Amino acid sequence: MTQFSSPLWRHRAVRWAVAGGALHALSLSPWCAALHQAAPAVVQTMALCLLLVALWRDVSLPRQAAAATWTYGTVWLIGATGWMYVSLHRFGEMPAWLALAAVVGLCAALSLYMAAVGWGWARWRRQVWWADALLFSGLWLTAEWARAVIFTGFPWGASGYGMLGVPLVKLAPWLGVYGLGCVWVLMVAASVWAILGGRSGKARVGVPLLLAGAVLGLSKVPLHSFTQSHGRVLSVSLLQGNVAQDEKFVSERQVPMLIWHARQIVSAKGQLVIAPETAIPLLPSQLPEGYWDQIKRSFGSGSQRYALIGVPLGDFDVGYTNSVAGLSADAMAMPEGMYRYNKHHLVPFGEVIPLGFHWFVQMMNMPLGDFTRGPLNAPPFIVQDQRIAPNICYEDLYGEEIAARFRDERQAPTILANVSNLAWFGEHVAIHQHLQIARMRSLEFQLPTLRATNTGATVVIDHDGRVIHALETNTRGVLEASVQGRTGITPFAYWASRWGLWPMFALAVLLIAAGCAGVRNRTLAPLGGDGLAIH
Repeated sequence: MTQFSSPLWRHRAVRWAVAGGALHALSLSPWCAALHQAAPAVVQTMALCLLLVALWRDVSLPRQAAAATWTYGTVWLIGATGWMYVSLHRFGEMPAWLALAAVVGLCAALSLYMAAVGWGWARWRRQVWWADALLFSGLWLTAEWARAVIFTGFPWGASGYGMLGVPLVKLAPWLGVYGLGCVWVLMVAASVWAILGGRSGKARVGVPLLLAGAVLGLSKVPLHSFTQSHGRVLSVSLLQGNVAQDEKFVSERQVPMLIWHARQIVSAKGQLVIAPETAIPLLPSQLPEGYWDQIKRSFGSGSQRYALIGVPLGDFDVGYTNSVAGLSADAMAMPEGMYRYNKHHLVPFGEVIPLGFHWFVQMMNMPLGDFTRGPLNAPPFIVQDQRIAPNICYEDLYGEEIAARFRDERQAPTILANVSNLAWFGEHVAIHQHLQIARMRSLEFQLPTLRATNTGATVVIDHDGRVIHALETNTRGVLEASVQGRTGITPFAYWASRWGLWPMFALAVLLIAAGCAGVRNRTLAPLGGDGLAIH
């Protein structure tokens, strides 16, 4: 009896996929990044190599390949997003078994896209290394596209983020994070499968060396600049309140937090002060009398100061939004007496309740859990000669939605600003991963990013994706820094602002078609459980 008659879960490729998925998750951790800036890319590449070797040597049936890639994806995503358990159980007070089941179930469901990668590759492969590499990279890109788009999307931990510390990241302003991940997969698959399946020694040695040389050559090429300095340098004050999540919505503990934020906002040294998501966690009707008016007065007529403050707006009768309020002398003349950005991309279960899941949300201690959605293409907040584009929490995970603000170059942002509260998710992993996401957005648009967060990472990121000012995480303080705005449109901003992620889907289709076409089909047969024979 060969290995192919054993249960799927005992299949050797599946066992290797567990190890590969765990390595992939490790590459997204802060501990891996602390080793060296290139360590995440190296570890992530090792992870994919384990999967690719197993697929080439140990798989003959589509269901076996699907089981292996589904396992890889599930382990990868559990390791990358396991911090969700903290929000559900510790802060949401959901039973531990249900919180764990919810995290595993979500990761397993999202990995069905990866299962389709394995099934399609085994079904359509030609056992020619370059064709199979094209096919696999196209299928991988399709899976990441689907995870980013379907059911509002949840592309956290996409493979392109692992490339931040290596030369391939220079492709980000052209291709975005998903195109970057696709190029990485194509290069790794071509190298591994050329070694395993190349018909000549030249291919087995030459292809990996050629691709490694291309990466090294890319390191010598300067990053092309699509944006230029714009306007005057802006001084900023970024607040980090470090308010424990289990205290944020407890009424008897809110007064010190409200006082601290109000004092810092009013007395900030910077021309622009930014307070994090729900820095003021109460609706206007719930605030102490005069509190909000006192803050607004310090930015009124004659003031040369500006503020962006995370605060829920609205009421329980007509609905409420997760918002950023912009205060300035000019904003006071607006109909609402302030600039207002309302979060567009809401978190399922956390900020918007999907149909039929109210029972699930009711099992959590969620003070504000059903927000109204804001517009996609919101106007910028004008600060002197800079156009600030706010986004809230995990909205910066969706670069294609931020790109919508670049359709009109005259109104395109010159600075990105993210306000977040990651106290929901623990003290380390989610903070690190969200910082990597913000760095990738700065690279895609070649714009600086300001981040004001409750617990971290409160930073200033330049247009090359480098952190140039930072506040220690999980501490209370104010980051005083300066930032230079920039104007211009990257290729990614141009095509994503017009067509979203559809160009990535088209690229995936082309790669799949190229991998399937033009090569004579071959049949597969097992070799005593150790490999595959070509007939």
